[in-house]
Amino acid sequence: MTKPITVLIVDNEPGFADLAGEMLEREREAIVAETATDAEAALASIDERSIDCIVSDYEMPKMTGLELLERVREDDPDLPFILFTGRGSEEIASEAIAAGVTQYLQKESGEEQYALLANQITNAVSQYRTETELRESERRYERTLTTLHETTRDLMRAGTKREIYQSAVDTAGAILDVPIAAAYAFEPTEGRLEHAASTRESRELVDPERHFEQGEGNVWEVFSEGESAYYEDVTRDPQTDVKTVSRSELIVPLGTHGVLVAGTEDVDGFDETMTELLHILAANTEAALDRAEREQLLREHDRTLTRQNEELTRLNHTNEIVREINHGVAQASTRTEIETRVCERLADTERYCFAWIASSDDPPEPTAWAGVDAAFIDRVQEDGDCAPEIGLVREALEAEAVQVVRNVLEADGWDRRRKEALTHGYQTLLAVPLADDERQYGALLVHVAGADSMGDSEREVLGELGETIGHAIRSVERTRAMLTDSQLELELACHDSRLLLNRLADHIDGAITVEGVIDRDDEVVVFISAPTDADLAAFDQWASVEAVSVVSEGDDELLCELTVSSLPFLDVLRTYDVQLRTARAEHGTTNLVLEVPQQVEARSLVEAIRERYPETELEARRETTSTPSARQLDTHLEERLTEKQFEALQAAHYSGFFEWPRESTGEDLADALGVSSPTYHYHLRAAERKLVTLAFDGETK
Repeated sequence: MTKPITVLIVDNEPGFADLAGEMLEREREAIVAETATDAEAALASIDERSIDCIVSDYEMPKMTGLELLERVREDDPDLPFILFTGRGSEEIASEAIAAGVTQYLQKESGEEQYALLANQITNAVSQYRTETELRESERRYERTLTTLHETTRDLMRAGTKREIYQSAVDTAGAILDVPIAAAYAFEPTEGRLEHAASTRESRELVDPERHFEQGEGNVWEVFSEGESAYYEDVTRDPQTDVKTVSRSELIVPLGTHGVLVAGTEDVDGFDETMTELLHILAANTEAALDRAEREQLLREHDRTLTRQNEELTRLNHTNEIVREINHGVAQASTRTEIETRVCERLADTERYCFAWIASSDDPPEPTAWAGVDAAFIDRVQEDGDCAPEIGLVREALEAEAVQVVRNVLEADGWDRRRKEALTHGYQTLLAVPLADDERQYGALLVHVAGADSMGDSEREVLGELGETIGHAIRSVERTRAMLTDSQLELELACHDSRLLLNRLADHIDGAITVEGVIDRDDEVVVFISAPTDADLAAFDQWASVEAVSVVSEGDDELLCELTVSSLPFLDVLRTYDVQLRTARAEHGTTNLVLEVPQQVEARSLVEAIRERYPETELEARRETTSTPSARQLDTHLEERLTEKQFEALQAAHYSGFFEWPRESTGEDLADALGVSSPTYHYHLRAAERKLVTLAFDGETK
């Protein structure tokens, strides 16, 4: 339906104005005529109602038609104004055109002039309305663009990407009047686009749980291509998710961040102007997201630098503490003194709340502590196996690595320590195994304020401290063992078939006695005595025996040499510095006599042997006293002989080389040790010379 055209006819002759109005309405159905008999009445009528066109006579009282035109142009320079006058002259026409009249028409007789006038009115109003709408559209575009740029400041002030996404869709809805607007953010970890924000009006159509996987739908295609796309009617496209928008849809990528989706319920609902504005909004949003990402990276970088500086400061402080501890440990003469100094120095710092050491027994027990009262230690002992600290010690010893509880207030199984943690001000707990290359001596527990407040570098330093303490304990205990005359002797009976001696005895009718053992780097040489009728050929086929040979034959027994790749039993003894004194196997049972240093806990040793050979029983335990001079001689001998000289001397002793008549020759022993005969004799003579010199002069030549 054509929009009505309101025409104001101004003529000082009322009858003519009414007649002209009727004729115009008859010519054009859309024309609605209003009349005024003078210029003042016309101006008043313009103020009261909306007028689309003025048709005015020229000669009127008080104010001519051109003077009325001048007044009208002050308010609306473009309102159609047709001068319809009976006074026609070139002068008036020229004056009217110069004044800016839209059309000039001279009154004539007949109805044809009204058809011409109606046509001029219709054309003039149509052009006026088009230009007005264009100007209004331009003004609206400029206002919208200005508002859009103003909202960019809000985008740039947004603190997080989530706020930027929400601000973008709110702007699309509130300023651009987009009915449906949503944003999807790319999650690199998941490799998909996830819903980030949508307007309140869109929530019934947009599923917040919706996401787009790789290659899924138009949204992913636009994001991957990096080019916007407009779909006039999304219902015609099977890839489009109709839940996102209703009919037409514009998808604009936001760089690597995601996409902005705008929709309307109308088919082809976005014109060029709206499309341009949405692209501007998307560009501003992408710039804001870039800015937020840069700022986030800068903040993370600053936090990383701050954290690294704090960790470096703590690490330097820890290294200083460790140096002091190492110095104090080096001066300590007993294990108790070492453990006490370690705990006291750690507790005497602002970095650590307190420290204590637990033994390697089962269950572990506190042996030294500092910085905390005995009531805390008593609580740990009362809890026994249920104490979470005991479980942490076991984990550290089993893993042979530092173990950390990052927050005892939240960690599973640590509820019973909540009160103590709050009382003593710690949340992080560290368990450091104390061990050297062969043996464990317990664990050091360090309590630290704050949750997860122990960095990797600091843990590594404390882990190295644990190794240092382990070596120091090993050193003082070996020194103490050399200075004491008292020894512990254990007698064991092993029925386990996995023990090599038991397996040998099962195939021999009689007893097997170990005469000596040479423990080399890559193999073990065992000298055994066996009955003369023993068949040794079968042993040579065993995977655990590399070689077997007879060293000498006597009337009642053979002296044999077995070379094996390893003996797990000897590995255990080596770990605890235990000496094998005698070993005799018969009928599937081996009786062993072990010389145990005072610092070694007999129960731990027996348990370690039972782990390898479960069918082992402790038969006897007794204290012995060794001769100081003999022990000192052993120590000095090990210090003065080279490894090759010591092996040559051992082999000669165990094989009966020094017996008369000799039970073995130098050539036999050279073959057993895998060296030439001259080389063996050279090492043996050097060892004999040093031994004799040590016995008579007390010093080597």
